[in-house]
Amino acid sequence: MARIVLKFGGTSVGDPDRIRNAARKVKAEVERGNQVAVVVSAMSGATNQLVKWVNDIAPIHDPAEYDMVVATGEQVTIGLMALALQQMGVKSRSWGSWQIPIRTDDAHAKARILAIDTGPLGAAMSGGEVPIVPGFQGVSPGGRVTTLGRGGSDTSAVALAAALGADRCDIYTDVDGVYTTDPRIVERARKIDRVTYEEMLEMASLGSKVLQTRSVELAMNHRVRVQVLSSFDAALGSDLPGTLVVDEDEIMAQGIEKSVVSGIAYSKDDAKVTVTRVADQPGVAAAIFGPLADANINVDMIVQNVSLDGSSTDITFTVPRTDLARAVQCLEKSKADLRFDAVKSDTNVAKVSVIGVGMRSHAGVALAMFRTLADKGINIQVISTSEIKISVLVAAEYTELAVRALHSAYGLDAA
Repeated sequence: MARIVLKFGGTSVGDPDRIRNAARKVKAEVERGNQVAVVVSAMSGATNQLVKWVNDIAPIHDPAEYDMVVATGEQVTIGLMALALQQMGVKSRSWGSWQIPIRTDDAHAKARILAIDTGPLGAAMSGGEVPIVPGFQGVSPGGRVTTLGRGGSDTSAVALAAALGADRCDIYTDVDGVYTTDPRIVERARKIDRVTYEEMLEMASLGSKVLQTRSVELAMNHRVRVQVLSSFDAALGSDLPGTLVVDEDEIMAQGIEKSVVSGIAYSKDDAKVTVTRVADQPGVAAAIFGPLADANINVDMIVQNVSLDGSSTDITFTVPRTDLARAVQCLEKSKADLRFDAVKSDTNVAKVSVIGVGMRSHAGVALAMFRTLADKGINIQVISTSEIKISVLVAAEYTELAVRALHSAYGLDAA
């Protein structure tokens, strides 16, 4: 007998028929003799509608009341899923986040899970009941409903799996696994059977929308085995495996040698900022990035040009596109102190990344990337690296060409 947490996203529970379809997959796992807990999102589009109503009433609103409103989407789906399972003869009940409870901090609309009391929940599962738990939410130290931020249902599911000591957390979505790149751009993209936590974390942070970044980080920290599956496959339960996200040691134990490059990711959510003619002296970079940090603006890729005259230089970096206006405003306020010439910005950029744990032990990955892009006439504007990824910033119009060329260059195309 295994203990499994199943999570169904908004598209998987988008209407009564889809809820019944998801319930059949739950029932299949129960009939295998497994203990099962289910985490559900709100119906697709429901949270957006709730957020719109909040903004219509109060554009500047109390975050605690915002959470009270938007958390209702999952209240609907936990009840409907429990009812669907009961109609199929499966013992089931819904649990509110405060009934478990799922304890969070009090950062409304972006709360973090602190602890989950699984005593009553585990006892119910041992007694053959399937608990249905709302994703995306918890309860603050003061007893108020909190939400975890958009995409937080994945985090809820992984956190619950960790707390329950589950053998696996299955994330059901509208895709049947993690692919080597976006199949909408590259028709010959392949589904990956197994991917490491580190690779999935890079993919999630660099543009892949399959899993939420915080959920992957949580899975890696607690060694929760995660499987990505499609809720729309005809197979019931895990008859048709998706992609397993696991520790690198587990992959190696299977006798499977990791490819040098596992996937190509891209993102068009960044903007480029260049601060021109900055004094080339110690402390200037800290003076530039300090105000941005104080404003909670994340800076990603950074490059400083070589100073030709020994007195001034240019610093280029990227920020989330949604934060561009605030970033420019922060820098302009500091212009008198920093004595730079100008702030230039560009939203017509895309970040393209090559990811793979095999890069740790293989040379020439960067050379292959740069040569491939050069052969296609694609200019590289900014470069950043980590142990298992290389990211470049290119003009947005070259995104698809770059992804296709790199996917072929690293031998990722399906046969």
